[in-house]
Amino acid sequence: MRYKETKEQSAELLRKVVALMAQHDAAFHPVSFAVWYEFASGTNGRLTHAIERAVQTEPRLGNDTVVRLFQEFVAELDHVAMQRISGELQRMMTGMSDSATRTGDRAGAFGEQLTGLTAALQTNDVPALTSQVAAALAGTAQMKSSALELHEQVLASRQEIERLQADLVRTRDEAALDPLTRVLNRKGFDRQLAFLLEQPLASDSAHCLIMLDIDHFKKVNDTHGHVMGDRVIQALGDVLRSCVSDKGHSVARYGGEEFAVLMPHCTVEHSLKMADTIRQRTKAMKIRDRRTQEVVLTVSISGGVAAMQPGDDAQDLIARADGALYKSKQSGRDRVTCA
Repeated sequence: MRYKETKEQSAELLRKVVALMAQHDAAFHPVSFAVWYEFASGTNGRLTHAIERAVQTEPRLGNDTVVRLFQEFVAELDHVAMQRISGELQRMMTGMSDSATRTGDRAGAFGEQLTGLTAALQTNDVPALTSQVAAALAGTAQMKSSALELHEQVLASRQEIERLQADLVRTRDEAALDPLTRVLNRKGFDRQLAFLLEQPLASDSAHCLIMLDIDHFKKVNDTHGHVMGDRVIQALGDVLRSCVSDKGHSVARYGGEEFAVLMPHCTVEHSLKMADTIRQRTKAMKIRDRRTQEVVLTVSISGGVAAMQPGDDAQDLIARADGALYKSKQSGRDRVTCA
């Protein structure tokens, strides 16, 4: 069970949650309650970190932000899809078991027929031999039919397993994607980063992390509204996917208007070049009014690049890249800094 608080503890948390919800603009709905419950209980460190970052640019969190926080840090895999896949797999395995049982039963009967035939041959009992030969021929036909049935069942099951595996991968991948930008969400990023940290390095390469943040994003939301803010985030996601084409590299929406790029087995120089290419293409973006096609705004981003060092864990690498990003902000924004 995910929540293990006693009734008394949960009652105390309820009072805290209601007070927290009252401080923000999101409605009093179950999604909002779940976010603030996990924040108040202190059981979800990544959510706590994300909220602390979010309130720096949006002191009163709105519905869109709270829903995003829920999707990225609270919601789990699609249990309905997982149950469907599990049920189909169970049904397929039951069919396989039934076919194997029928084949085994027929093999046992056929074995008895062969034993009788052997005895008839040894005693030269012609009447019994005739009967046993007929039974053996019939048993052979049944065994052939049963073996063919099992073979077809195995082939069908193999295809079904491949389909279910594809469904399972798709379900897992969908759970790791940010719905707005179609790049990895924070869960997907954490998984990829953990995998990256386990990979050995060649002597002439490094595992690098690029952190990117949209400059003055709060002003975009305040001036043009959250719908336009979402369009800017979506457009940056498009830019990132077009720039980061190497299959070994990963793009993620780290949280809010901040993005991350994981670049294994490359050089710091290459990572800096990639970050600057993203910066330039982002600056060249023109966000237009969909009705008039008039350019409404342009944005810039700041970036920080860090390479993994011996003994680093995930937080060390993120902290250095974040520190480099902060230096870019402090130095005037619209630039990339290396840690």
